[in-house]
Amino acid sequence: MKKTKLKIKETPGKVEQLMPEQHQRKYILRLYITGTTNRSIMAITNLKKICEEYLEGQYDLEVIDLYKNPNLAEGDQIIASPTLIKKLPLPFRRIIGDMSNTENVLLGLDIREVKKS
Repeated sequence: MKKTKLKIKETPGKVEQLMPEQHQRKYILRLYITGTTNRSIMAITNLKKICEEYLEGQYDLEVIDLYKNPNLAEGDQIIASPTLIKKLPLPFRRIIGDMSNTENVLLGLDIREVKKS
C-alpha cells in the first residue's frame, strides 16, 4: 500500500476571513488618570475587568497619570479625569468617568449596540 503525503498550504489571510469580524480587531486604549485617587483606582480596576472579560487578548491599554505627564493631556484634549480614549478600532471615542457603568463602557467601545426602544 502506497502512502501519500498530505500537504496543507494556508493562504495568507484565510484564517482571518474565517474568524468573526469582532475577533480580528485590536483595541488601542488610553486611560488618563490623576494620581492614585479613589476614582482613578476604580477606573483602572473596572476597565481591566471589562477588557479581560470582553476583549481578552485583543487590547493594548496604556494608563497615563496626568500628574506625572501633564503635557500628554493636550494631545488627546483631556479636560476631565478619568478619561478613556479608544484610538482603534475607529471611530475614535472618549469615555469619561470611573468606568463603573459597564454597559456604557461597552457601548463606547462598540462592543455592544445601542438598544432601540
